[in-house]
Amino acid sequence: MNRLEAFKSIAAQAGRGELTFPTNVDATLKLQKALNDPDCHAEAAARLVQAEPLLAARTVAIANSVAYNRSGSEITNVRTGVQRVGFRTLNALVAAVIVRQLDTKIKNPALRAMANQLWQHSAHVAALSQVIARRVTHVDPDTAMFAGIVHEVGGFYLLSRAEEYPGLLDGEPEEWANFGEIEIGRCVLQKLGVPNAVMEAIEAMWSGMRALPPENLGDTLLLANDLSPIESPLHQRPGATTKQAAVTIDFAVGDGTLQSILEESADEVRSLTSALL
Repeated sequence: MNRLEAFKSIAAQAGRGELTFPTNVDATLKLQKALNDPDCHAEAAARLVQAEPLLAARTVAIANSVAYNRSGSEITNVRTGVQRVGFRTLNALVAAVIVRQLDTKIKNPALRAMANQLWQHSAHVAALSQVIARRVTHVDPDTAMFAGIVHEVGGFYLLSRAEEYPGLLDGEPEEWANFGEIEIGRCVLQKLGVPNAVMEAIEAMWSGMRALPPENLGDTLLLANDLSPIESPLHQRPGATTKQAAVTIDFAVGDGTLQSILEESADEVRSLTSALL
């Protein structure tokens, strides 16, 4: 089976709803459903989060990040962390756990290295999206961070299946975008219950079309993706590194510029990225 046939096979399975997830993903999806229940209050949410060590650690870390800890008062428990970050951010953190769980069954060192790079890229995009949303486009920052976390979930799913299809990732990274990203990515996003507004923003990013200055969630996500210092191993840009491309992106924002905002927000981006990693 060649690469194109392998992409088509995985996409066809995904289209039929035949998605192969590690067992721990199914458990976290149940947790996600429980947290999304309108009757789930903060105390119940804290108990649910405490039962998942990785989620508990990330919740406290995000709550202590510069973006959420404006007072500088460090917290050390999940209950206070849940109260500080709120349910929308908590939903983004659950998504982060699910995305990371997709690569738990990867044994091949080269594939694990790609998955680690992909997560570093996603964490940077999520942090940049949160700041750009709050300071530039004025869309909901928590939704923007969530979109950044899940925007490469199709790629994680592909990596999780790659050992079943030898040679799947040989060749040019752009072939993933051309042959598999939309079909596979959309199915995985639907399985994870990603809201339509976020789906539309990610699809806009796939198309590569954005406005400058950015105006909406899709623009926010695409700009954050372009500014990320870590490239996706599945989407290498021809002819220029991310850093070289990013320094050319600037525009006026009120009395400042994008670059001045990024400089002012550098600590927030670093803090958020570190908490997600």
